[in-house]
Amino acid sequence: MEIFNKTLELERFLAPFYQEKKTIGLVPTMGALHQGHLSLMKKALEENEVVVVSVFVNPTQFNNAEDLEKYPRNLERDAATIATLSDKIILFAPEVSQMYEGTPTSESYDFHGLDKVMEGSSRPGHFDGVATIVEKLFRLVRPTRAYFGEKDYQQILIIRSMVAQRKLNLTLVPCPIVREASGLAMSSRNERLSPQGKAQAAFIYQVLTEAKERFASHSVEEVTAFVKEQFAEKAEFELEYFIIADERTLQPATEKEAGVAYRAFIVAYIEGVRLIDNLAF
Repeated sequence: MEIFNKTLELERFLAPFYQEKKTIGLVPTMGALHQGHLSLMKKALEENEVVVVSVFVNPTQFNNAEDLEKYPRNLERDAATIATLSDKIILFAPEVSQMYEGTPTSESYDFHGLDKVMEGSSRPGHFDGVATIVEKLFRLVRPTRAYFGEKDYQQILIIRSMVAQRKLNLTLVPCPIVREASGLAMSSRNERLSPQGKAQAAFIYQVLTEAKERFASHSVEEVTAFVKEQFAEKAEFELEYFIIADERTLQPATEKEAGVAYRAFIVAYIEGVRLIDNLAF
């Protein structure tokens, strides 16, 4: 496995592939890799001649300094995890100074309201930080395709908007959420849960699936009330939000309309760990 820590070295290594017009797949990550990440890499390997995986904990997308500090980091283990899938993957793991000059700061984008709801409303500036680092990675790696998990569905729409704004020539490939046997969405943050907390966290997906069933015969208001009631009965959880939204615009729904695809989004805390999930309705 080739491992690079510096942008210039990665650019030099990739240069012959550009000349040979090889297809390049990019899987951007923040490390603490799990089976969800491996599923993205596997798809990238199937669809491209070259695959680059980036591991970079991006400071500009964290609103909470403590959250940034606690984010799990173990590059040696991440490299070993990648190696279980393929020794042909190129790992790019730069220091902050390689991606940002001076104090890390975000670019400003116009996401046409996609960044004003859900994660955007609770984490101001978060999506500017996400788009900034992803744009940097896209310009550095120049991928043919880039792979993202639908657990961060809002992020996918944000990145799609950034790609359109900057007129970047690549294809975004959304990939289904990979779940534990319990239904819990796989996440790097799950590492911070105790075994008991991880088992309890499966409740999030259980409620989502029940809400989906109810959505067929109940109103948006009724389904939302049901979810809030379920979490109110669980003292170990703190529900930050549950929103049923238009899958295309992410605008919260107030009533069901014909021809609109809906998706439910949820954020809940357990053991102080913030977990997100979503489900197409």
